[in-house]
Amino acid sequence: MTQTPIPAPGRLDVALDGSVARIRIVNPARYNAMSLAMWEGLARAVREAGVREGVRAIVLEGDGDRAFVSGADISEFGSQRKDPAQIARYDAAVAGAMQALGACPLPVIAAVRGICMGGGMALALACDLRYCTRGSRFRMPAGRLGLGYSMEGLKRMREILGTARTADLFMTARTVDGAEAARIGLVQEVCADEEFTALVAQRVGEVAGNAPLTLRAAKMALRHLAADPSAPAAQEVDDAVRACFFSRDYQEGQLAFREKRPPVFTGN
Repeated sequence: MTQTPIPAPGRLDVALDGSVARIRIVNPARYNAMSLAMWEGLARAVREAGVREGVRAIVLEGDGDRAFVSGADISEFGSQRKDPAQIARYDAAVAGAMQALGACPLPVIAAVRGICMGGGMALALACDLRYCTRGSRFRMPAGRLGLGYSMEGLKRMREILGTARTADLFMTARTVDGAEAARIGLVQEVCADEEFTALVAQRVGEVAGNAPLTLRAAKMALRHLAADPSAPAAQEVDDAVRACFFSRDYQEGQLAFREKRPPVFTGN
């Protein structure tokens, strides 16, 4: 396990688990709240994991079972967001982390336990897949804090939840439990706390076991569709799709199907 050098108390731990990179957000004294340095470090960690040889998927998780991420570390706002230049840097750091998750060529999975609020909820929404425990708690409390919220953040929330549900969660600032999060589509699946590790391991294993070039092309296409659903396919998407059909993995997938065995993909 490696640690991203970040001033105390928060840090990011990055560990390789076979073909999976696990990025753990660690700031237990503040329910894994994100400092400015952690936002900036997360973007770097995601970019580095996304190009690391042999890595097929990334899991984003919080330390312990009390919280995924409780949001931005409000305790440092007085020192880190007190003038326009600092606000601009902070906003750029948050946007950079979100953009890194979306632009990462690998599937990114959010494993949510406990509190997932504000910036933590935005982080989870920036991931490709989300799983949570029944005991998880989601909330977008900007309206209770007087914070301005970017249009880009609302765009991603609306893309996943729709306009009416985004308005509901944002305007009421109410808390949603794991069961409701699954019902409204905020997460893909929810399960009991004691079953969560097994569920995440199973889903991550399924993702990591699929053809990397296929998943890369699909994520690229979904990103373009999110930007403009009516736009024609971008050249890079077409190229990525065509590359699948000329890959060794395509041949392996067909052979494995004929031989009735699990495919062994290499990303080539």
